[in-house]
Amino acid sequence: MTSDSLETTLLAASQIDWAFLLDVPLRVTIIIVGALIINFLMRIVIRRFAAGVAKGTVGSSKATSRFSTSAMESQFTGIDQATIRERRAQRAQTVGRMLSSVTSIVIAVVASLIVLSELNFNVGPILASAGIAGVAIGFGAQALVKDYLSGFFMVIEDQYGIGDSVDLGEAIGTVEDVGLRTTQVRGLDGTLWHVRNGEILRVGNQSQGWARAVLDIPVAYNTSVATYSKVIADTTKVIEEDPEIADAILEQPEIWGVESLSAQSQVIRTVLKTKPNQQWKVARAFRAELKRQMDKYGIHIPITQETVFRTLPDPTEAAKIKSTNEAEDDSEDHDRESASTGGSGKSPATGRTSGGRAPGGRSTGSRAGAGHKGSGNPEGRKR
Repeated sequence: MTSDSLETTLLAASQIDWAFLLDVPLRVTIIIVGALIINFLMRIVIRRFAAGVAKGTVGSSKATSRFSTSAMESQFTGIDQATIRERRAQRAQTVGRMLSSVTSIVIAVVASLIVLSELNFNVGPILASAGIAGVAIGFGAQALVKDYLSGFFMVIEDQYGIGDSVDLGEAIGTVEDVGLRTTQVRGLDGTLWHVRNGEILRVGNQSQGWARAVLDIPVAYNTSVATYSKVIADTTKVIEEDPEIADAILEQPEIWGVESLSAQSQVIRTVLKTKPNQQWKVARAFRAELKRQMDKYGIHIPITQETVFRTLPDPTEAAKIKSTNEAEDDSEDHDRESASTGGSGKSPATGRTSGGRAPGGRSTGSRAGAGHKGSGNPEGRKR
């Protein structure tokens, strides 16, 4: 019985198609293992590339020089080492994640197509279907692809990073996060803006290299530029006594001259070159001291003089004015009445005449209204 089973096993083993096993399955296995090895090697290369980006030794020369680890570069840019390391780490992580994903997808697709062709599958219809599906997905997800590609090149070119003050059009503020699809910007009022990278058409970065504080100061027309220059020089001496402000200023202030003219004043422009993100602090300190120095030199900032004509008084004053007018009217009426009665000789109290009677019974004095035109009495016009 044992000998029969052994013979059956040997017979079955002799009937195995070793040629097939050593042909197609072996090639498929080699393809899969080779794809895994290639993917592993590519990840090593990508990690080394990302490490170089994190150290600042890989990337554009401008970005590399700007983020040098030297203390001089850090002092010039005004960015502390922690922020620099954070930006490098994020840049390296983003680039490494993007390249690893793309490499893995490409290797997997190519290896799958080769395996299918080894298994005698017709990959032509599959490629055609994949092409049609790719076109459909491309039309439907072109905005998403645009966002990712834009984000990738923004990170590679290091257009901005965490902590930068940027102007992205609708969103203006400080960058808090940079991703492949969106960028998060914190506005001045605290609003957190999520901006799609594909929608960013321009980037204004105020944190690269250096910044400039622009001061447009209106002064009176009788103020000369020479006098104003003395005020600027004294102001600079005072603010440089503050180590924090002095460290933020890179060059001495420049007076560019009269920038504009108005009906009240002339505007003189002064600029200061500062470290990035320090221009607002320097400008505030400079304005405060400039105001004190202008008061010291007797230079005044012209203001528009306005004269207000009030046509309608408030209700309280209106009541007072009305009562005063009524009192004046009553006084005038009383004076006129007194004058009228005094001229006719009639007593104001009784209305009788004070004159004697003439012969014939007529009064020598004229009665009030006796001679009024239109009375209808012809005798009233006689004396």
